[in-house]
Amino acid sequence: QVQLVESGGGLAQAGGSLRLSCAASGSIVDINAMGWYRQAPGKQRELVARNTRGTSTNYSDSVKGRFTLSRDNAKNTVYLQMNSLKPEDTAVYYCAADEVGRRYWGQGTQVTVSS
Repeated sequence: QVQLVESGGGLAQAGGSLRLSCAASGSIVDINAMGWYRQAPGKQRELVARNTRGTSTNYSDSVKGRFTLSRDNAKNTVYLQMNSLKPEDTAVYYCAADEVGRRYWGQGTQVTVSS
């Protein structure tokens, strides 16, 4: 089992910044990818950014150039730096960790961007 604990959500103004953190614990040796997803009210959960170990990071077109995913493997933590925030970035953000055949989810953290 893998446990994911997210932090760093909150309220920001349009144009502002927030940084999300996700700390992984438990049976993490088999994790090969980590990333962030988000779900806005009435919408499906969507990919924000995902990094597979040893490869580049994939970003959704809507956040490319504004958000940056980084990993600290020594701390088993993944971060999402969100700059130039827009009201349409408002959503619950979920951390995800993948191993072969399984995805683990964090509890989610609310990000609200006011105009």
